[in-house]
Amino acid sequence: MLNKIIKNQYFHAIVMPVAYAMLMRFLFNISDLSSLFALMSISFLFVVPFVMGALAVYFAPIERTRNNAFTILFPWIPLTVFAIVTLFVELEGWACWMMVFPIFMVFASIGGLIGKSFQKKHDTIMVSVLVLLPLFAAPLEAWMGRSKEQFKAYNYIDIDAPADKVWGLVTRVSKISEAEDSGWLNRILGFPRPVEAELNYEGVGAYRKAIFTNGLVFHETVTHYDHQKSMSFTIKANPYEIPSTTLDEHVVVGGNFFDVLNGTYELEQLGDNRYRLHLYSHFTLNTTFNFYAGIWAKWIMKDIQRNILEVEKKRAERG
Repeated sequence: MLNKIIKNQYFHAIVMPVAYAMLMRFLFNISDLSSLFALMSISFLFVVPFVMGALAVYFAPIERTRNNAFTILFPWIPLTVFAIVTLFVELEGWACWMMVFPIFMVFASIGGLIGKSFQKKHDTIMVSVLVLLPLFAAPLEAWMGRSKEQFKAYNYIDIDAPADKVWGLVTRVSKISEAEDSGWLNRILGFPRPVEAELNYEGVGAYRKAIFTNGLVFHETVTHYDHQKSMSFTIKANPYEIPSTTLDEHVVVGGNFFDVLNGTYELEQLGDNRYRLHLYSHFTLNTTFNFYAGIWAKWIMKDIQRNILEVEKKRAERG
């Protein structure tokens, strides 16, 4: 029975890509080789799933690969197996897979189309070259270096309440219960949620401590203050203060790849006791794929900001 399974083409088409991906995952995570190979790179996050897709289709039964739908979708099976294995042995967290899996799927499908052409030609030489592609791409990518880029996340909300009531909730946010929390994206990703924040006084130089669950703390210093109109502040998260279980090392705030710089509240009058509260922040990404990471980072930051604004609106309108 076991011998029959091992000889099955589907077995090879799933196991070979998964074994390849695990090998690459190990290699790209060796600290002594970090100057050449890194998990947070195009070579691993884009090229490795591309090769996985090519291998999956190359080893699949040829009568099935005549179907384009099979060629495009079948590589997702070894991808899913790879994700489950890394989650089970705690190599990766749920949040990381949520963010990278879409791009894995796209490039695995592209790789599947390439694998189909190799399968037709029985081109084992090109397949052998293909599996080495990440090892050639990674040093080139490392030589080109990461790109530090600044992004902006912006939200606003309209509130039917007096200015003093709204502004009091901007400067001091008392404890947010779990029932008040509407940050759906960060909840799905398992990220910390906001708990409370309080300004020690109103004016330039004031200190504001924004506390999140699981030990995440943002230290904020006011750089501009116009009472009941606008407030700007720098934001600093010290990575050594954040417990290792709070965030994955690849998305830790203040780490090698992601950092939050500053935030601003602006209160705009729309009518009698009706105001629009603006909130925006600036953050940086330092990767070779900011074009993709920036999409997720904006979604996450906007989800946090929208959540806080909704809490402030409900509390202000309740009086």
